[in-house]
Amino acid sequence: MQLLTSKVLVLLSVLYLLLLSGCVDSYDPQLPGNLDVVIVDGTINNLPEQQVIRLNRSKSDPNNGRPGFMALTKAKVQVIVDSAQVIEAHETVDGVYYLPADFRGQTGHAYQLRFTLSDGSTYESTQQVMPDVPLIGQVRVEFNPSSLSPTLLDGYTAAHDLYIDTQDPEGQPNYYKWDWKLWEKQEWCRTCYQGVYSINNVVEVYNNAGTRSFRPGNDLYEDCFYPPASHFPGRIIPDWTYDYKCRTKCWAVFLSTELNLFADGYTDGALIAKRKVAKVPFYQHHGCLVELRQSSLTPSAYRFFKDLQEQTQNSGGVADPPPTASIGNVQNQGDPNELVVGYFTASAVSTQRYWLDRTDTRGIPYGGGVDEKGNYVAGMNELFYAMFRRLPNPEPSPPNTPIFQIIDLSSRSRPYTAICVDSEKQTSYMPQGWRE
Repeated sequence: MQLLTSKVLVLLSVLYLLLLSGCVDSYDPQLPGNLDVVIVDGTINNLPEQQVIRLNRSKSDPNNGRPGFMALTKAKVQVIVDSAQVIEAHETVDGVYYLPADFRGQTGHAYQLRFTLSDGSTYESTQQVMPDVPLIGQVRVEFNPSSLSPTLLDGYTAAHDLYIDTQDPEGQPNYYKWDWKLWEKQEWCRTCYQGVYSINNVVEVYNNAGTRSFRPGNDLYEDCFYPPASHFPGRIIPDWTYDYKCRTKCWAVFLSTELNLFADGYTDGALIAKRKVAKVPFYQHHGCLVELRQSSLTPSAYRFFKDLQEQTQNSGGVADPPPTASIGNVQNQGDPNELVVGYFTASAVSTQRYWLDRTDTRGIPYGGGVDEKGNYVAGMNELFYAMFRRLPNPEPSPPNTPIFQIIDLSSRSRPYTAICVDSEKQTSYMPQGWRE
């Protein structure tokens, strides 16, 4: 089970629902293979963090009509500031384009996205002027055994609800979006399916009798090594999974997925009091760090996200309004009729971090209890169980022999530990505000 869901995938699922429901006349849900759209996800903010643009394509399988999802690589991506300065973005992960590390958005300035795909198609967004955002005030936290929707974590509902106060500015329209980011301490850093983890590259060695073995080489590898099929009798590779502990400290990163929006049309200048902005699942007993993020939205971005919110939260009752397709603000310059989904915008963000010690919890965490084999889940294994719904299966230690063995004659002992690879889903850097 995947607990970390990107906003792009949420957007894709909504898009697919819209298209198959017949909301876009040019798409016939009876015809397989009819879905082929570009998906854009990018927000420029004013925080000292990496500014990222994501480009993907959703395309139906021509046989069964089910949507596939692939990154759009080798695009030329630019952000234009105030119709004058051009900032180049560079692709480091497929479909993920990073702006320079020192680039930050500024309130009152205008931003526009432009990108050209490898086939020469050029796309541009509308211009977005970054509005200011008030600071987050007081934070309140309550443990709620019934906080989460039963559909989110297989019926598990316990979480901490986090509330904030903020003072809405008077005499101007303001549009808000709230998100949260969560860091959880993790102990297991790598899973190798039908392989074993190796610090160095692995080389084949033959003795005088012609018997083959596998030894560590001299080059740094730090990855799962998958043995050749010829190593196994009958050329059938056995089915196994080994999990490896972290060599250094590592934190799993979770992002919110629900849209939480507000417009001050009827409360201009009033205190926004006890606004629920986060529901942090009770994954494990260990404490965690939560970052609350309060973003300003342009009026057009608010309308887009509001439409998207209504699509995802529509109950389907007879009184619900019919869905409408939220296409976004990006257009193909050579074909204005092409459907492009997603939105590029600029938002100022106010943040506040909160240490959640979880000492007020009741009951069993989502990662606790007993697994399907009757094994008790406790300690740092709770987070692993919450993420994968199984207990870790470490590579056997000597004198036991793993299914595939790397013979290391050095002083290092197997099984090795794994490095914490920095990504959107985990980090080796201790987050500011973390408590041991």
